Amino acid sequence: MVQNIVSCRPSSYGKYKDKSFEHMAKIGIRYVELPMPKPQDMDRVRDELGKYGLSVASLECPCDIQNENVEEEFGKVIKTAEEFGAKRLFVSVHADKIGKEAAYGRLRKLGDLAAKKGQVIILETHPDLVTNGDVGLQTMKGVDQPNVRLNYDTANMYYYNEGIDGVEELKKILGYVEGVHLKDTNGKPRTWYFPALGEGIVDFRKIRELLNGRSFRGPFTIENEGIEGESLTLAQTLERMEKSVKHLKKCGY
Repeated sequence: MVQNIVSCRPSSYGKYKDKSFEHMAKIGIRYVELPMPKPQDMDRVRDELGKYGLSVASLECPCDIQNENVEEEFGKVIKTAEEFGAKRLFVSVHADKIGKEAAYGRLRKLGDLAAKKGQVIILETHPDLVTNGDVGLQTMKGVDQPNVRLNYDTANMYYYNEGIDGVEELKKILGYVEGVHLKDTNGKPRTWYFPALGEGIVDFRKIRELLNGRSFRGPFTIENEGIEGESLTLAQTLERMEKSVKHLKKCGY
C-alpha cells in the first residue's frame, strides 16, 4: 500500500491551537506544517514536537518578495527549516507592485538558496502568481527553478475563481506540485465556507490518485479553516478534525 505523508496545520484547530499537537498524535497524524517559530520559542516547540512524536513536513515561512533584501531575510528561514528537518518551505507570495518578471527573478534566486540545503519552496494557491492552474503554470515557466514549486490548495482554486473544476486545474500543474493543502469548500467564489473534509465538493480521492500517479506522496496537509460566523467549542473542533481524518482514510490517504 502507498504510504502518504499526511500532515496538519495547527491553525486547523482555530482558537484551540494549543491542543493541536496532542490531538494530532491521538488521531494518528505524525506530521505538521509548522508556523515558523520565533527564535526564543524554538526550543519549546522542538520539545513539544518530540513529546508527541511529530515531525515537521513543511515550514510555513515569511517571504516578502517585495523587499529587495528578501534573499538575506530568507537565509534565516532556510536555517530554521534545516534545524527542524523541514524540506518544504511553504510561502504565500504576490508579484504586486514589483511585477511578475521581477517576482520570478527573486523567486529564482530564493530557489537557488533553498537548493543548497535540499529544500523546496512551495507557493500557495493565491493571486497573483498562483491564482489557478493557468497562472500557476505561467509562474513555474517564468521562475524556471526546480526548487520553486507549487502548493495546490484544493479549496482556494474555487475561492479565487468562478466556473472551474479543481481536478482539471490540478491536471494543468500536476508536475509542479510539491505540497498540498487538503481543504473542503462549497465551491462558491469568495465564500468563507470550509467545513470538515468530505462535507463539501472536493474530490479528495481523485486528487490523491492523480498525485500518487506521478509518485507524489506528500505532504498532504489538512487545513480546516471553518465557516464564516461559526464559533466552535473544543469538542466540535476536535470532532471536525476526526471527521476529516476519517474521510481521508476512506479516500486512500
